[in-house]
Amino acid sequence: MARLLASLSVAAALLARSAAAEEFYSFVDTDGVIHVTNVPQDARYRRVREKPATGGVHRIVIQGRPVRARTAQAAVTSRRASIWEDHIQAAAEKYGLAPPLLKAVMAVESNFDPTAVSDKGATGLMQLMPATARDMYVDDLYDPRQNIEGGARYLRQLQDRFGNDLEQVLAAYNAGPEAVRRSGGAVPPIPETRAYVKKVLALYQAYLGGR
Repeated sequence: MARLLASLSVAAALLARSAAAEEFYSFVDTDGVIHVTNVPQDARYRRVREKPATGGVHRIVIQGRPVRARTAQAAVTSRRASIWEDHIQAAAEKYGLAPPLLKAVMAVESNFDPTAVSDKGATGLMQLMPATARDMYVDDLYDPRQNIEGGARYLRQLQDRFGNDLEQVLAAYNAGPEAVRRSGGAVPPIPETRAYVKKVLALYQAYLGGR
């Protein structure tokens, strides 16, 4: 509830600063948090419906997700994660990775959906690109065991390359090692990549804590 109120306060502040008819966009994430901006940089944003009011005041209507729906979604995600637990543990042990890290990457990449395919062609639980899959000896991108092992092998290679710096490793997993190199070893200034790194690290800490 505190996060929801904080998000709505930000929305109110944005509107208060704009006496002109500026457009605002919002979306509700998987945790039920409402995000509002006037500069949408995420495909999930949709234009906010604005209701005219007297006195130059603008009111916006944001459709949130019911608590029951969020709870049901969380239960589905938890069940999906448990299905692949044996594969996660086996791949993590084989490549010397922390199982919560593999789980966090998988959660953000595909939400534990083995049939997930991105617009760019990344496929499966670990969202491997076809070229990466070949390099990681993955024959069937839709095979959960192979996909998880391929993603784990790639993460191991990235950890060896970037000296176990998790921010660099995750940025390279998302944007490619060359993008990290061109940024001087920092997370590239790509909004999607920066958001990705933060979300995976947050989930990693949560999984480490047993959540």
